[in-house]
Amino acid sequence: MSELTVILGGARSGKSTFAERLAAAHGGQVTYLATAQAFDDEMAARIAAHRAERPAGWRTVECPLDPAAAIRAHAADTDCFLLDCLTLLVSNLLLVDATTAEDRIRSATDAVLAAYHEAGADLLLVSNEVGLGLVPEYPLGRAYRDALGRANQRLAAAADRVYVLIAGLPVEVKALAAQVIR
Repeated sequence: MSELTVILGGARSGKSTFAERLAAAHGGQVTYLATAQAFDDEMAARIAAHRAERPAGWRTVECPLDPAAAIRAHAADTDCFLLDCLTLLVSNLLLVDATTAEDRIRSATDAVLAAYHEAGADLLLVSNEVGLGLVPEYPLGRAYRDALGRANQRLAAAADRVYVLIAGLPVEVKALAAQVIR
């Protein structure tokens, strides 16, 4: 039976490194679903560094707007998908057209969940937790924070496990929440 694991945290908290360790321990074919786009030299360097750190046997699929299609396309020969990251997917969808972004983000989130269920492979999903800071002063920033927060909540509710990374240390919060909510 496949498992959905959501990995949350702040910038440079160790989310991607932790997700990659989980994927490597999984065994079998890993398909890395990359949502980042290189719009400048600094981002291109970040993407190249991430790519260089991945095991050579992993397949990388660039899917900045539709990771569900990539899951469906590679379901037959993938044991574990690693989607890195929802944060950039939401940003990409928001920047297509902010006035209709909320519906597109909800649809994309639903599509990822549906594709995951159809695939029968594990899915590790990385996302930033951006709601712990100040309220952004501009409308697009608030729309982004709110849309990502709602997407994180929906995916975490559907997940088997949810980790939050703090200073590189993972805390499994879904199990803790289950103890509190009894």
